[in-house]
Amino acid sequence: MFENQPKGLYALALANTGERFGYYTMLAIFVLFLQANFGWGEGLAGTVYATFLMLVYFLPIVGGAVADRIGYGRCVTIGILVMFLGYLLLAIPAGAGSAAIVIMATALLMISIGTSLFKGNLQVMVGKLYDDPQYTSQRDAGFSIFYMAINIGALFAPTAATKLHAWAMNSLGASESTAYHYAFGVACLSLIVSIAIYYGFRWTFAKVDNTAKKKEAVEEKVVETKHEETPEDKADTHSRLVALFLVFAVVIFFWMAFHQNGLTLTYFARDFTQTTATGITGMLFDVTNLLAVIVAVYALFALFQSKTSTGKTIAGVIILACAAFLDYKYNLSAHETVNVEVPLFQQFNPCFVVMLTPVSMALFGWLASKGKEPSAPRKIGFGMLVAGIGYVIMIIASIGLKYSSSYPADDPQRVSTLWLVSTYLVLTFAELLLSPMGISFVSKVAPQKYQGVMMGCWFGATAVGNFLVQIPAYLWNNVPLTAVWGVLVALCLASFLFIFSVMKKLEKVC
Repeated sequence: MFENQPKGLYALALANTGERFGYYTMLAIFVLFLQANFGWGEGLAGTVYATFLMLVYFLPIVGGAVADRIGYGRCVTIGILVMFLGYLLLAIPAGAGSAAIVIMATALLMISIGTSLFKGNLQVMVGKLYDDPQYTSQRDAGFSIFYMAINIGALFAPTAATKLHAWAMNSLGASESTAYHYAFGVACLSLIVSIAIYYGFRWTFAKVDNTAKKKEAVEEKVVETKHEETPEDKADTHSRLVALFLVFAVVIFFWMAFHQNGLTLTYFARDFTQTTATGITGMLFDVTNLLAVIVAVYALFALFQSKTSTGKTIAGVIILACAAFLDYKYNLSAHETVNVEVPLFQQFNPCFVVMLTPVSMALFGWLASKGKEPSAPRKIGFGMLVAGIGYVIMIIASIGLKYSSSYPADDPQRVSTLWLVSTYLVLTFAELLLSPMGISFVSKVAPQKYQGVMMGCWFGATAVGNFLVQIPAYLWNNVPLTAVWGVLVALCLASFLFIFSVMKKLEKVC
């Protein structure tokens, strides 16, 4: 899994891990903060949430264009600094008046601009590592590892958010709305770690860090060898751009469905899901238990893949240690009732991404050895189908449920937490098929002179999908729950059918 990967991959991935930890800590509680602090309804809170997500993913189009001129590394550095100031501003408890709204809006805009300079350009640099013929065949695997690292940061974010919020309320006596700001502040610390990793290991990816000075040298060389673009070159560029925009059109609806995790799925967790759990189900809401399972999965792979007896022995010891830890935790809490905090549901998606990445890589590696691995466009298409199945689960879970003006914790209509956990599991399968493969597809297919802009357009398509996230929020309380999820199922299915209808055009440029 980790063999024959460029060293720069790990430095860039870990730098992204730190930044994503802060981002997802903030995002895990953002909608809850909007409603607690400003008293906004589900629709308005959803609009603010969706608009922020749209900006976070739309502005990288501009960030990519800027990087094509001044260099990826320079943009990454500026982006971290701007994000830091944005999170610092968001951490200020300014109350609920007009001034607070202005401060929050300014903070969100700064975070969006900083992300636009950081996120997409970091991923372009990862893609350029695989332009080296030595690593070309490892591109998809490399992006899967990179994507897994992102989710390591996201895995711990919900727990960090809930613990900091509880600490601020219990130890400092802060009100519920004020306590959220302490959780926002942790993002500043995570960015310090991120920039330290980036500069500490910059030497491992220096060759793809096109600073302005390097870019000038490249441009001088291009001028010396410049040749007129042939009709065949133009036709190839056109085909590649068409294929890319067809994929962009599809992923809009995936992100619209997927990012309900911070909106309507959070509303469902708050209003319709049981607030306590026991036994193994209760253990799912302790991140240390999830981490033990993840470590055991990786050790299991190491046990079978290690080429030495020492490696196999170490892997076996780790598996036994994880099993002993989980058995201890079960005996310790078997008869205890665990309070289920709403933000904790958002830890399951990154947990499953980290846990299942080696499984998906092993599966596709095996298929590749048989000459049967699906192309990246086919993986994206199947991802849309699987996402639809995820919301079919929500339809089943919602049968017979009705909205209520109050949601007591002992409400008999509250359903098992396992419904949402199962939905997150299925959506993670979809994400692994679509997101890392989509990023890899863009880095591979984008014409050389448009690489920064095309990676920005990938985020632009994500931005449109994120803006559409608010639609189900406005359906909330206005149509039956089954209809809310049914809309998402229909869009995912339509996208699946569309991408397979244009599959020949997509696979032609792969």
